[in-house]
Amino acid sequence: MRALLFDVTSAGFVRARTLGRVSESAVFGPLSNLRLAQMPDPGVPGSGKLAPGWVGLDVVACGICGTDLGTLGFTASPALEPFGSFPAVLGHEILARVREVGPGVTSVEPGQRVAVDPFLTCEIRGYPAGRHCPSCREGRHSTCEMAGEEGLLEVDGRPLSAGLTVGYHRDLPGGFGERMVAHTSQLFPVPDAVDDRTAVLTEPLSIGIHAVLNAGAGGARIHPDEDVLVIGSGPIAMGVIWALRATGFQGSITAQTKRAHEAEMATRLGATNAMKPGLEAREALIATGSQAYQPILGDEVFSGGGFPLVFDCVGNGGSLKQALRWTAPRGTVVMLGCAAEIPRLDLTFLWARELTVRGFVGHAWENWRGERRHSFQVAHTLMQESGAPLRDLVTHTFPLADYREALSVASNHRKSGAMKVVLEP
Repeated sequence: MRALLFDVTSAGFVRARTLGRVSESAVFGPLSNLRLAQMPDPGVPGSGKLAPGWVGLDVVACGICGTDLGTLGFTASPALEPFGSFPAVLGHEILARVREVGPGVTSVEPGQRVAVDPFLTCEIRGYPAGRHCPSCREGRHSTCEMAGEEGLLEVDGRPLSAGLTVGYHRDLPGGFGERMVAHTSQLFPVPDAVDDRTAVLTEPLSIGIHAVLNAGAGGARIHPDEDVLVIGSGPIAMGVIWALRATGFQGSITAQTKRAHEAEMATRLGATNAMKPGLEAREALIATGSQAYQPILGDEVFSGGGFPLVFDCVGNGGSLKQALRWTAPRGTVVMLGCAAEIPRLDLTFLWARELTVRGFVGHAWENWRGERRHSFQVAHTLMQESGAPLRDLVTHTFPLADYREALSVASNHRKSGAMKVVLEP
């Protein structure tokens, strides 16, 4: 099969962090550690064969995530390095079609479209139920505590490599390839009423679902009429706005976006209003009842009013600084942007306003309408019920052979107008 194979090396790191500042060639071009390779068909345990409980897939489409771009440019935090293994076929926002099933698989059948949960569980690693970590026992497998360990499952005669997700895993290729394998527990059939362009968004939209269903006090649902600020212009921010409305949130949603087409999409998905950073945003904060004050040194600060709930879907120094300063006393900041090392971050308002900060990653088994449902299943239900124009989030599609152009469009979204770029292997 053909696949985009990426390796982590010291030479690649140096090239990406130096030459990558002036040329894309060192990030995903000829000078990079990414290449379109011919690889043997994947199988577990190796040799192209499927073990019990495993499924062979043909990849239909796979979205390009900001995390993929950060990995290629070596700009992601090194803190999570022990929880991946390389070389790896990238891609974790996966829509696939079942090609074949291994022994004992009854949840899916050949020809069926499925969305793939990329996070790996203790069960997938081969641990018996009595040895599952606390996160996996609770259905919060996106924080599996065995991700840094080799599994008991064997691949080509050796233990399954360490890794938190498909797409950053030596033994389990991701969606930037023609074929892959997955454990039956990772697969969620896509309803016929959901088209491919919407279905490929299942993984990123489910991140919004997971956060919205758990961001309230004590990890409960959000109060249904609480004013919310969503900071960010990308698919995660749009997914939060959609998830809020689709789950019945009735309050005001203020979206902070940078460009006109992003503001339009935010309002189409349910935002009450959209504003640009800077003066427009400041006016929106003042409208909540905030009063501005100017310290002797530094930026102005605000007191009174504010937003009870702020979703930071960017995760850089500027967005987190804004979130901490604009959240109302005893309010909540929800971190969905992949924040890492942020120098000179002023945490004064974290304690001075008695704020709560909650971080979310990936997906989980949710309490939904009286049932235990995976975030993907909730997303599929709401995709059909809401009638929202989710497919319009996919602005660009490319065949696998044009991966360099696809990555360039995704990297330069300010110029290209891209929101979600998708590869179709």
